[in-house]
Amino acid sequence: MLPALIGLSAAAAASAAGYQSMAPKGQWYGPTFFQGVRGSKQIALTYDDGPNDPHTLKLLDVLAKHNVRATFFMIGRYVRQRPDIALAVAQQGHAIGNHTFTHPRLIFKSAAETRAELADCRQALQHAIGDHSTFFRPPFGGRRPATIRIARELGLQTVMWNLSGHDWNGASAAEIENNIASQVRGGDVILLHDGGHRTMSADRAQTVIATESLIRRYKDNDEGYKFVTVEEMRAVSDSTATAG
Repeated sequence: MLPALIGLSAAAAASAAGYQSMAPKGQWYGPTFFQGVRGSKQIALTYDDGPNDPHTLKLLDVLAKHNVRATFFMIGRYVRQRPDIALAVAQQGHAIGNHTFTHPRLIFKSAAETRAELADCRQALQHAIGDHSTFFRPPFGGRRPATIRIARELGLQTVMWNLSGHDWNGASAAEIENNIASQVRGGDVILLHDGGHRTMSADRAQTVIATESLIRRYKDNDEGYKFVTVEEMRAVSDSTATAG
């Protein structure tokens, strides 16, 4: 009986550890920022896997029309391909973070490989746009203790999310919007995608449409929601924590 119980306990622990390595809100492997102050009425739109031609540019048009700032986590090899798009994002006042150079599953990478992914992406961003945020988002959300430690050593803060539009799997704009709107409570970091990690020119037209619908739904409504960058949301969270 005892060996069986030990085996069950080990299996449960392994399952929990695997879950924590991918769970957006998991904190076992190191502190990450995944949401702001609940009820703060802030919403942070974040976009992964760009820059992407043409949908990043179309998204910029939507955000500019509504005077909304967002946060983009860019893949270094795409930044190297299209530095002009990365620069356009920066010039419009959006925050830009590190999403590695090739978008690998970091939980399977060595410390040296992880460090190179982050450093190469940072170098690509530096060449394209100069100074940028110190935020880092692991591809697929996958991380382990070494991932967080290496990011911290490089001066990067790991940023996850608490809501997702699930827009990577061909969802319609209405589905993307509903995935998010059904859970918005304020202080939300929303995961969306302006590109695709497999290739440039991934079709994100539905995400662009859903973004405009979400902005129209929450901006300047009676509930007082405000769209902010992750940097702005962090500032409110930090000040609230200090006051508390």
